[in-house]
Amino acid sequence: MLTDTGKSQDLTSAAVLIGLVDHPGGLQVLFTQRTDHLHHHPGQISFPGGHMDPGDKTPEDTALRETEEEVGLNRRHVKIIGHLNEYVTRTGFSITPVVGLVTPPFDVTPDPHEVDEIFEVPLDFLLDPANHQRHRKEFKGIMREFHAMHYGDYYIWGATAGMLFNLYEVLQK
Repeated sequence: MLTDTGKSQDLTSAAVLIGLVDHPGGLQVLFTQRTDHLHHHPGQISFPGGHMDPGDKTPEDTALRETEEEVGLNRRHVKIIGHLNEYVTRTGFSITPVVGLVTPPFDVTPDPHEVDEIFEVPLDFLLDPANHQRHRKEFKGIMREFHAMHYGDYYIWGATAGMLFNLYEVLQK
């Protein structure tokens, strides 16, 4: 597959759960902050998820398995409602964003090896165009543009913000 850099590369298949938590006050989106010692994307804000294992038959299987492993959210609390288009990263991942409705009450416990923090952000905030930003940064000698947004002390950017922007576009149709 060709990436946006024009170079051919093998991509690692992955999936994430865009968990829409159904609270009485409105939908919230479930996020994690990754630990600083991880090899891929340390310290970044992300959706629960990861690479497909041989036992995973579908991206939904991957997203639910990884969510259970990373945050302890039992899959019985998640109703899959769809998925977004594949998202290819510059770091070699082909990610399927799986969208699921998460029904409280539920318990979450971060895997201390992968997740520093679990938090939620109101969907209304994430869908407000006033909160969408485009930033530029040099990466390996090349100037890159990427989606970003601030929520309190959290800086959501890169692939996670890109997938949120894709969700925004789908919901605006």
